[in-house]
Amino acid sequence: MTEEQGVESPENGADVEAETDEGVGFGAVDADIDVETVDVGEIQEHVADSDPEAVAEEIATLREHVGDLELELEEARAEREDFEDRLKRKQAEFQNYKKRQEKRREQERQRATEGLVTELLEVRDNLKRALEQDEDANIREGVEATFRQLDDVLASENVDPIEPEPGTDVDPQRHEVLLRVESDQSAGTVDEVQRPGYEMAGKVLRPAQVTVAEE
Repeated sequence: MTEEQGVESPENGADVEAETDEGVGFGAVDADIDVETVDVGEIQEHVADSDPEAVAEEIATLREHVGDLELELEEARAEREDFEDRLKRKQAEFQNYKKRQEKRREQERQRATEGLVTELLEVRDNLKRALEQDEDANIREGVEATFRQLDDVLASENVDPIEPEPGTDVDPQRHEVLLRVESDQSAGTVDEVQRPGYEMAGKVLRPAQVTVAEE
């Protein structure tokens, strides 16, 4: 090798090295990469684990699973909407049922005494016929019959008169004391009934008005 050739070789070698570096891409952009820290085996293992066919198959499986979940979600939403619709219908039906029951109970309350009133109408007719008799006619018998008829109507409704006998002890729940009078009866007992009372099925509708012997 000549001296001229020895001088040119380093320059040629430097040019080759620069071209090599530029070809590989180790320029200013990659200046911070530490080539010595790169594990080639790890990169190869990662590439092997990332087989395109396996990845594609896994993605397809995931997409199928997502599709199944979306379908289940739609079915759950449909079931919820159906349940809400049925619940609303049931609530509306229940409200209508309550309204019908309330209306029926009100009608029953209004007509609770229908049977009694029907019988009393017959009594009223008899009284009216008695009053329409001539002034000279004896209507006592007809009035007495009508009175008995009225008592029968009241008895059919479990209405009983409260008419305590003289000498009976005063019952504040069933007797109303009007006056205290001189009497042959024992002191503090009933002397006379001024107006009868009535009770229905054990409940006092109105107390009997009585006078009581003085003590």
